[in-house]
Amino acid sequence: MDLHGSFHVYDTTLRDGAQQEGLNLSVADKLVIARQLDDLGVGYIEGGWPGANPKDTEFFRRAREELDLRHARLAAFGATRRAGVRAADDPLVAALRDSGAGVVTLVAKSHDRHVELALRTTLEENLAMVRDTVSHLRAEGQTVFLDAEHFFDGYRENRAYALEVLRTAAEAGAEVVALCDTNGGMLPDWVFDVVLDVIESTGARVGIHAHNDSGCAVANSLAAVAAGATHVQGCINGYGERTGNADLVTVVANLELKLDRAVLPQGLLREATRIAHAVAEVTNVPPASRQPYVGTSAFAHKAGLHASAIKVDPNLYQHLDPLVVGNDMRLLVSDMAGRASIELKGKELGYDLSDDRELVTRVTARVKEMEQRGHTFEAADASFELLLAEEVEGTRPSYFDVESWRVITETRPDGEAISEATVKLRTPGAEPARSPDEVRRLRGLGSDAPADERPVSKPGSEGVRYVVTGEGNGPVNALDAALREAIGQAFPEVAKFELIDYKVRILDQGHGTDAITRVLIETTDGESSWVTVGVGANVIEASWGALVDGLTFGLRRHHR
Repeated sequence: MDLHGSFHVYDTTLRDGAQQEGLNLSVADKLVIARQLDDLGVGYIEGGWPGANPKDTEFFRRAREELDLRHARLAAFGATRRAGVRAADDPLVAALRDSGAGVVTLVAKSHDRHVELALRTTLEENLAMVRDTVSHLRAEGQTVFLDAEHFFDGYRENRAYALEVLRTAAEAGAEVVALCDTNGGMLPDWVFDVVLDVIESTGARVGIHAHNDSGCAVANSLAAVAAGATHVQGCINGYGERTGNADLVTVVANLELKLDRAVLPQGLLREATRIAHAVAEVTNVPPASRQPYVGTSAFAHKAGLHASAIKVDPNLYQHLDPLVVGNDMRLLVSDMAGRASIELKGKELGYDLSDDRELVTRVTARVKEMEQRGHTFEAADASFELLLAEEVEGTRPSYFDVESWRVITETRPDGEAISEATVKLRTPGAEPARSPDEVRRLRGLGSDAPADERPVSKPGSEGVRYVVTGEGNGPVNALDAALREAIGQAFPEVAKFELIDYKVRILDQGHGTDAITRVLIETTDGESSWVTVGVGANVIEASWGALVDGLTFGLRRHHR
């Protein structure tokens, strides 16, 4: 029996993972990723360092209002108080206290040379900093974890002091002392021996925070668990500074599927592939095809001996059934997982496809064909739902028919570049004029705002043609303005839709400016948000496809 309670799966993608070179997360990105991590069933999500980073402070403020986590608890990261200052008076400690997070993870120095050279204080004062900060936050009602920075290197230099830091934290009320291989240089046997000694010497609940500089982050995490650690930290997709942190999905899958330790809520590991790929789209970092368990090549087999054997028994060349992690076996027919992913996504969107094999096969074939042309649906659930609705219901949801569109960008004498877009489209015929109050309601306006009584269209009647020109600070912005204005004349609720995120990826980079382009657009109506995808020979064409899908999905949601 685990004397310390349930096993902790602790994700630090939003803080430590975000330190990866080339990875930059907006507050909106972090909120989206947090929801995905919660869907995976992790126990703790480290949101960042409030007080030290304005973006992280804003994340915790918005998280209180916008995140409804079902499985995870949000953790705020920060440092022990400064030398010579009471914890109650330290503004960075106050930011942790006021973050609204029920859990605080404190980083503390456990390497004597770091205390003296980096903190420029005494070993005794460092212990006081740990004791004072932990006890203060515990008195304020927060759960406290301690990240013992550079612990393994400090243990080798001065074992007695490194252990004393852990004892001090545990005695002050820290629920977990996580041993950090900050430089990532440890090997599994070394980690096992140290963790075993720490548990025997301190009696504290021990966690592991491993970096991958020696290529052993996952193995080191498993070695720590074998020695008695009951708290594992890591990042989705192995994100992190330098060579990254331990890949949390790989660690968890090994614990559950190889070591029979139930560390996630039952059944949620089947979401791993979908979530890993969805997060990769949000971060705009291409997912690693050879990533264990969830990579598109994790269960891929080439033709020949392997293919023949797979037809007889898939387990002849697979270490487990890929369905248990939401992935699928492939014979290198396409670049994506197959029916399992379609069924999982369909279920998430409210479609039970399990009893209609023909439909699933048809949708899978269509998705494969579209992904070969550059589409991705892992993070664009709205576009996938439109596709799925078309296959299930026999017709694609449509509220307008586009005749044509064009966009022109000109540079004026003052050097300013202005884009102008013209959109021609037809909506269903007009129904009787709505009252001013009804128009205000649909447009989300106050009761005192002016509202005209223009006709509002409804599906099923004769068409009305609109020709609208819009300006913007770029071609995509101009197209968005023109399209929104045209549709808004028929459906005033479009006024509440707002584009909140925009990502571009060049798919065949070897072709330079002639490459295929993929665009992901996130839209909100003020209550929820959705992501759509567009692919084209240029960024404008790809953006147009994503914009049209975004407005179509929003209208479908409101009318449904």
